[in-house]
Amino acid sequence: MTLQRVLPFTKSLLEEAVSEGDTVVDATAGNGHDTLFLAGLTGPGGKVIAFDIQEEAIEATRLRVEGHPQVKLVHGSHAEMVRHVDGPVAAVVFNLGYLPKGDHAIITKSDSTLTAIEQSIGLLKENGLVLIVIYSGHEGGGEERDAVMEYVRELPQAFFDVMKYEFINQRHSPPFLVAIEKKPKRNKQRTEG
Repeated sequence: MTLQRVLPFTKSLLEEAVSEGDTVVDATAGNGHDTLFLAGLTGPGGKVIAFDIQEEAIEATRLRVEGHPQVKLVHGSHAEMVRHVDGPVAAVVFNLGYLPKGDHAIITKSDSTLTAIEQSIGLLKENGLVLIVIYSGHEGGGEERDAVMEYVRELPQAFFDVMKYEFINQRHSPPFLVAIEKKPKRNKQRTEG
């Protein structure tokens, strides 16, 4: 076995969490790669809602997911997720930073990202995942990274498991993954004696 890079590892977690017929969210559609991957996991009976604030990203995603009618594209902020998504959802995936091959001045920002993460965990079904790939090597990226890490560290462990997956000997701020899993509710049984 070899160690998986961050993006393949993220996909392997999605493969375990998402089943045919599920509802999932791509909070940062970008060029549509994750949206297409999620559409393959949910199948035609599922639902994929993908968000991006850039028209260029929405159009790139639209072309990539052509033939997948279960995909709904939202040209708007992921901070408005609850206006467009009915829970429960099996997974929400984020790729923070900027649009690859796009305008590097347009980046995800901590205020809208934290709002979207909070909404995401509220929409999760039991054992559902929020997967956040954090790219922080650009201007503004460190601030967003720190804000996300502070937020997820405070999530109550009675309800969520939070994991960080990263390579620690690489230079130039390599991306890392934060995974949040919603724990199932425990059935409290009363014992009578």
